[in-house]
Amino acid sequence: MSDNSNNSGKSISVSIGGGFCGLLTIAFIVLKLCGVIDWAWIWVLAPLWIAVALGLLVAIIGAIIVGIVAFKNR
Repeated sequence: MSDNSNNSGKSISVSIGGGFCGLLTIAFIVLKLCGVIDWAWIWVLAPLWIAVALGLLVAIIGAIIVGIVAFKNR
């Protein structure tokens, strides 16, 4: 941990990336562990794998479009 002499207050910040999907996943995990929801773990963790799947889908579609444009410009 580095010493930051410009920071006179004492503050700790924790970042669990992912934005909305990360927060939703944490909320689902807490609800599952507290017994509020009785979902399978695959659905509790769904915001994570759905976000990854959508990202891969966008990347694949982008690669296909780039390939088609490159083929037509030959």
